[in-house]
Amino acid sequence: MRNTFFKFALVLFIILGLSGCSFVFQKGRRSDAQKIEELNAQLDELLRSKGMLEQKLGQEINDKQIKLQMMEKGLVITVVGDLLFDSGKSKIRPEAYSLLDKVSAILKDNMAQFNVGIEGHTDNVPIKLSGWKSNWELSTARALSVLHYLVKDQGIAPERLSAIGYGEYRPVDSNETAYGRKQNRRVEIVILPNITKIKGDSKGDLNADSTGLKEPKENLK
Repeated sequence: MRNTFFKFALVLFIILGLSGCSFVFQKGRRSDAQKIEELNAQLDELLRSKGMLEQKLGQEINDKQIKLQMMEKGLVITVVGDLLFDSGKSKIRPEAYSLLDKVSAILKDNMAQFNVGIEGHTDNVPIKLSGWKSNWELSTARALSVLHYLVKDQGIAPERLSAIGYGEYRPVDSNETAYGRKQNRRVEIVILPNITKIKGDSKGDLNADSTGLKEPKENLK
C-alpha cells in the first residue's frame, strides 16, 4: 500500500514538475488516464533500474561517493564532484572511469528508452586561479565532460543526452562547512521520464495556453 501511494505521488510530481504549470485531471478524459498509465510503467522500469544500480554500485554507495534517489525529475544518480574532478578542473579523473562505466552499462543495456540529463553543480567559493569566468562555466564544463565521455567512450547515443550547469545556485547542503561544500560539488545524472503528448478523444481535446488555462480546441483561433 505504501509503495502504491509513493508511486502515485511521484507520478503527480513528475507531471506537475515537467509540465511547468498546473495540471487538471478531468473525469473520463482518455489522455489523462493514458498519461498516468504510461508514467506508471516508466516508474516501474526506473525502480527496477535503481535496484540494478544499487547492486552494481553497492560499494560506492556505502562509501558515500554516490547517491541514488527517485525524485520528481526522475531517477537521480548523484556523484560527488571531488571523485570525478580535481579542484577547479573539468577533466575527469582516471579513478572515476570505472564508476561511470558501471552507470553507462545500465544506461545502454537496461534504460535505452530513456533520455539522460547531466547537471553540474559547484559550491559557492568564487573562482580565483583556475581561469574560469565563474562557477557557471566550471559546472557546465564538468557536465559536458561527463556527456562527452558517455558518448565517445561508452557509445551512448548523443540524441539521448543533454548537459547543463547550475553553478552554486542549487545547493543541497550548507556552504558554511567543508562537508556541506563537498556535497554541493557534484554531478547529477538524471534518467528522465518521457511524457509524450497524447491525443485526446473526439469529445473534447483540450489545449493549454500560456497561462495554463485550458479551452476546447474548437474554440481556439
